[in-house]
Amino acid sequence: MQPHRVAVIAFDQISPFHLSVPCLVFGESLPGELNYQLLVCAIEPGRLRTTAGFELTVEHGLEALCDAQTVIVPSWHDPSERPPQALLDALVAAHERGAQLVGLCLGAFVLAETGLLNGRQATTHWAWAQQFAERFPAVRLDADVLYVDDGKLLTSAGTAAGIDCCLHLLRQHYGAKAANRVARHLVVPPHRQGDQAQFIEQPLPATASDGRLSDLLYWVRANLDQAHSLDSLADKVLMSRRSFTRHFRQLTGTTVGDWLLAERLALSQRLLESTEQPIDRIAALAGFGSSVSLRFHFGRRLGLSPSRYRQSFRER
Repeated sequence: MQPHRVAVIAFDQISPFHLSVPCLVFGESLPGELNYQLLVCAIEPGRLRTTAGFELTVEHGLEALCDAQTVIVPSWHDPSERPPQALLDALVAAHERGAQLVGLCLGAFVLAETGLLNGRQATTHWAWAQQFAERFPAVRLDADVLYVDDGKLLTSAGTAAGIDCCLHLLRQHYGAKAANRVARHLVVPPHRQGDQAQFIEQPLPATASDGRLSDLLYWVRANLDQAHSLDSLADKVLMSRRSFTRHFRQLTGTTVGDWLLAERLALSQRLLESTEQPIDRIAALAGFGSSVSLRFHFGRRLGLSPSRYRQSFRER
């Protein structure tokens, strides 16, 4: 099987962290298990400065985009500066050829400059959201989410959200099981839906009550076939409904209902990929209650039926 070719675009004054995100997910994680060919390229190959004070040597130019199936712009050094026309033209040509374009963090500004995001939904780092909206009014900006998947065009919020977006891509290419293995290798959460909030007030437990809440989340993940509600979960950790709701959002960045739905969909994806279980059985194991409910939520969130998802995954 031919490797999936990923081109990552570097530039002068690039942040080493932003460049490392796609390189870690597609270039280093689980070597030999994932069939990726990753190339770092630049508008003009050679020596590039980084924001950390050291330099990089990039061997490949924009010709690397010609046969890449995924092209990633990991950030941009100045959102107020228009990227060179040569880069914009290469991105448009790659998109017209069928490549998937990804703008992580301020890389969304680069994709927006091509005009390809006009009329489409996108996101970027919340701190630059207003500037993005003013500069690109034709783009439907959603500044509250981690990443946006609009088919062949993906954009993400800042920093760690780029990891979520890359894991989402890996999940599309090789399935949830492979993405979860890579996430464990990187010691990051295995699955965060794109519509989860960018700003989480308290990402790690800091109090005894939040520690109990983290334990509860692990338990719920292991018992998704059971019925869960806001009140039943609040009772389980001895919290009032109001206090539980507040702590839950602080810890996860989302509501109980949305979190449960995301976890149930993620489990359904894994079961569809890795087992021959019938749809009715998967619906029961994931806690949807019926195949009708599973099909409804699966179609609304992922845009296709469970059966079609299973077939598409195996075709990939």
